[in-house]
Amino acid sequence: MAGGGEDVRSDADLLAAHVAGDRDAFAELIGRHRAHLWAVAVRTSVSDDDAADALQEALLSAHRGAHRFRSDAKVSSWLHRIVVNAALDRLRRERHRRDLAPLDTTADTVVDPTDATGHVELRMSVGGALATLPADQRAAVVAVDVEGYSVADAAALLGVPTGTVKSRCARGRAKLAVSLGHLRDGTSDTAGTDRTPPASDGGGTPQPVRPERGGDR
Repeated sequence: MAGGGEDVRSDADLLAAHVAGDRDAFAELIGRHRAHLWAVAVRTSVSDDDAADALQEALLSAHRGAHRFRSDAKVSSWLHRIVVNAALDRLRRERHRRDLAPLDTTADTVVDPTDATGHVELRMSVGGALATLPADQRAAVVAVDVEGYSVADAAALLGVPTGTVKSRCARGRAKLAVSLGHLRDGTSDTAGTDRTPPASDGGGTPQPVRPERGGDR
């Protein structure tokens, strides 16, 4: 904000100002939510590099598509959904690319689920399945089952009643149970989220800076 003071405009006001041509509004908006959006990207990505790329894509999408924001939603919920969708789209594309790759018949085809390769394949399988869910169910399942929010906190994040979150999670989980029936029970995602989010430039668009491991949010 000009003069170095704290910008007291709401998220919605900042987004509207960005649409109207304010060159600093988007940077201010993303600065408020970057740590959370980075955590979302990490939890729904295979690696730090994938998370950084997904966040980059998501913020560029939000920057360019801000005029399509519906004022009846929360800006933070809108940004959250864009990041989730970008991360899952990357997982789905990578899984599709691997499915089309020639099979190495000389390699051992038994995958140890505890090794790095097995972990990546599991994440891509789960991400691909999540990406097939309707957007509202996907957002609820990711918030509760991937990010670990309580139903009440997920409802506040997504801007919907708690009963709606419960219903969407139930329907989404039922579909995932069918899609992921081939996976063994008890496998969980243990990816950490205590990593430093990538920086942005002064214009509000993210820079392709890779995060350092071990950083504090």
